[in-house]
Amino acid sequence: MKKLIILLIFIGANFCSVAQDVKVENTAYQLLLKTLLSHSVPEISVSDLSKKNNTVLLLDAREPKEYQISHLKGAKLVGYEKLDLSSLKNIAKNQPIVVYCSVGYRSEKVAEKLIQQGFTNVRNLYGGLFEWKNQNQPIVNEAGQTDEVHAYDKTWGIWLKKGKKVY
Repeated sequence: MKKLIILLIFIGANFCSVAQDVKVENTAYQLLLKTLLSHSVPEISVSDLSKKNNTVLLLDAREPKEYQISHLKGAKLVGYEKLDLSSLKNIAKNQPIVVYCSVGYRSEKVAEKLIQQGFTNVRNLYGGLFEWKNQNQPIVNEAGQTDEVHAYDKTWGIWLKKGKKVY
């Protein structure tokens, strides 16, 4: 009986981890993200976010020059190097929040800080803005819809397959 209980716990734990396994379309990019990210916060796929885009608070964890090139419609810039969460002081702690950056590393770190500050419904956009654009989702700048994406640098830019890369 003890072995059966252990087996059921093991199967249940693995089933839960598989159910939460978020993926991107490019296998090599998927492998990079599995090792680059610590997966310390809940993640959301591009597909799932595209269905909820108007019901969540979007936070851009990139730098101002990246945000100016393009961002998700309605996203607030909070930055990373000079992280500014002051605009969130009047936001309910249970507000659904999705944080993103280029690939998901910086946004994961910002999401960790939000959780430490008591926010309870925070997710990291898995694959970041690059995967958002790779899946043909719209991005904007102050003039409206655009195809330009700040690709960070040529090393990271290889993961952006669609859109016009800007450095």
